[in-house]
Amino acid sequence: MGLPFTPDLSVKPKVIGFFDEATNTISYVVKDPGSDACAVIDTVMDIDYAAGRLTFDSADRIIKLIEEQGLKIEWIIETHVHADHLSAAPYIQERLGGRMGIGENITIVQDTFGKIFNEGTEFQRDGSQFDRLFGDGDSYRVGTMTVHVMHTPGHTPACMTHVAGDAAFVGDTLFMPDGGSARADFPGGDARMLYRSIRRVLELPDETRLFMCHDYGPNGRDIRWETTVKDEREHNIHARDGIGEDDFVEMREGRDATLAMPRLIIPSLQVNMRGGRLPEKDKDGKTFLKVPINEL
Repeated sequence: MGLPFTPDLSVKPKVIGFFDEATNTISYVVKDPGSDACAVIDTVMDIDYAAGRLTFDSADRIIKLIEEQGLKIEWIIETHVHADHLSAAPYIQERLGGRMGIGENITIVQDTFGKIFNEGTEFQRDGSQFDRLFGDGDSYRVGTMTVHVMHTPGHTPACMTHVAGDAAFVGDTLFMPDGGSARADFPGGDARMLYRSIRRVLELPDETRLFMCHDYGPNGRDIRWETTVKDEREHNIHARDGIGEDDFVEMREGRDATLAMPRLIIPSLQVNMRGGRLPEKDKDGKTFLKVPINEL
């Protein structure tokens, strides 16, 4: 399919990762090298699911760094609708500003899971919970830096890769080379589409830095979240050069059939399809999440 833009490796943003141990998620602050502007990618809201209690320690760490370094947040980006953690994007936006963005196929995800969770007509399925919906080839500015957006579906229909100079944020399209790839069996997922998206990401220049949304420390290694296109092309256990599409699909579909649902999928989808917001309160001012039976 090719790249919808020409990469500019001369732009080298400062990238600071924040690892959330409870969900193995990495959030990022991405600073424009030419100004104090920054973007925040894939934030985490903490949840004690058994107690039904939400807290914001993970988001507060990001806010503290931005304030201490005198940065100006311009964008709060979701690479996709996460099924394994809750987004803290509105919490950060309320405190620091910035615009919230996600891929335009959020509407497909909202329609799919709006039905699964039996949401009423008050739940908008048009992506209006976000400030901007990105299409393939779109771009936006963070200070002096242009960030390009590629549609990389397969894990979910709304997955996007954001490329800022020599840094690309791939969401769940790829894992570290020894981790391989993410599952493709959620509603709207597709293993064949995921393979093609991975190969598209790997068309970026070899020296492009790739930043993962998750890492699980395979075989007991330390947690890592940065690699390069070259390393992925040479060493990714699922999708390195030489592994064909049919072989990948057979592997991915077989592996997915053995996986349990993510621990936080039920609260995550209900919150994240709303842009990180909770469902509307009932007449008594209480907020509830639903548990669909035999639907996932």
